[in-house]
Amino acid sequence: MTSPTEQRNPRTLAIDAVGTSEILQLVNNEDARVAGAVGLVIPELTKAVDAAVEAVRGGGRVHYFGAGTSGRLAVLDAAELLPTFHTPEGLVVAHHAGGMDALLRAVENVEDSEEGGAEDAAAVTGQDIVIGLAASGSTPYVAGALKAARAAGATTVLVTSNPNAPLAPLADIVIAPDTGPEVIAGSTRLKAGTAQKLILNSFSTTLMIKLGRTWSNLMVDLVATNKKLRGRMLRILAEATGADEQACEAALAAAEGELKPALVHLLTGVTIPAARAALDAAQGRVASALTTLGAPA
Repeated sequence: MTSPTEQRNPRTLAIDAVGTSEILQLVNNEDARVAGAVGLVIPELTKAVDAAVEAVRGGGRVHYFGAGTSGRLAVLDAAELLPTFHTPEGLVVAHHAGGMDALLRAVENVEDSEEGGAEDAAAVTGQDIVIGLAASGSTPYVAGALKAARAAGATTVLVTSNPNAPLAPLADIVIAPDTGPEVIAGSTRLKAGTAQKLILNSFSTTLMIKLGRTWSNLMVDLVATNKKLRGRMLRILAEATGADEQACEAALAAAEGELKPALVHLLTGVTIPAARAALDAAQGRVASALTTLGAPA
């Protein structure tokens, strides 16, 4: 059965015969369908997040596997977690069919290789969770990775825009938003890609929240790699504690640039070493550390 992403969209049959504004409106109308489709698969996405939390707390890792647009979106999501949440290197790993060379240009046959997917999944263990991304639900590279992951005992997840994905039997959890035919038939960089981006955003952000890498809705595990992010750190401290800029700068300097101990210090008045000790005991969760120190979480 042909994937919905490969079918012609009856709403855009005349897209090449209308003006620029009309084309853009047609694209936007189709994009507007994506969030609703993703909303319907939140129950399955919840299972994937909870499985990932369990895997990481048990010493496992999160692996993404994808080809083409799916693989590029996976690489993007994994890359953004380090500066945003200070995730340990290698905690979330993106595997793109064809490697780095295929990020900028198509590499022949790599997405059709089950063997390539299996080889890239060689490091997967039974403690891990593996998420395969395949818009059409049939990518051989992803099939190879899911098969190898299942053989290793890992939890397997499939993200697809095909509700009848052929790869579904290889996954413990199937996340399949029905985004329907693309604006341009088969161009899954459009709605299917947008759905994958929304799912990855939601998955990884919720995972980080559950692992204690935020406090309230603030990025308290932020890594200041540039001037903008250093300024954001000071703003977070000021917003969270009510302290003035000078006090925030002093706390951040005493904490050697680490936001969490500076935050706990300012909120409780304990020393930076005591703040670090409380955070260590709370596995990095600010709310738990504050409760331990007798402050409101």
